Amino acid sequence: MFLSYLTGLGASLGLIVAIGAQNAFVLRQGIKREWVLPVVLVCTLSDAALIFSGVAGIGAVVQGAPALLQVIRWIGVAFLVTYGFFAAKRALRPGTLHAASGRGNGTLWATIATTLALTWLNPHVYLDTLVLLGSLANAQGDGRWAFGFGAATASAVWFPLLGYGARALSGFFARPAAWRVLDGFVAVLMWSLAAMLAFGG
Repeated sequence: MFLSYLTGLGASLGLIVAIGAQNAFVLRQGIKREWVLPVVLVCTLSDAALIFSGVAGIGAVVQGAPALLQVIRWIGVAFLVTYGFFAAKRALRPGTLHAASGRGNGTLWATIATTLALTWLNPHVYLDTLVLLGSLANAQGDGRWAFGFGAATASAVWFPLLGYGARALSGFFARPAAWRVLDGFVAVLMWSLAAMLAFGG
């Protein structure tokens, strides 16, 4: 069982420790020190829900519903393009942030809504968690739930580490120019991910 747990932990870390829309957003919130705990909780609980759904076998249902994934895909494309637009606007007009603290004026509910959208409107998250991790878990036989707990543990460790660890960069991001670079990077990343979703199949 413990080996299944470690296998799940390693497999999940391999999937989530890569720069993407969700991780970029968590990193940005961490640097801003704005609503970090709610963002981390939404990401962690969302991953856990998806992972355990995959262990329970829902991944097979998702695989059999390509039309649903297509709808999610195009909504995700639209969201990423829009989010990239606002990041580019912040990069060109840094006055939208308070230079002294790096904080914006995002409300709690707007931040949670953005976190949910970046998580649930990405069709790859369903393929990674429900299908891939679900398949790997069920290959463990009796150890599938231990695998699921290991995979969920990876999210529970990674997102707080990313969100709160980003505070170490806050001194560097006290300069408005640094925020312009970060937001420019985020804009390019979001548009690149949108293009990958739109033209990747």
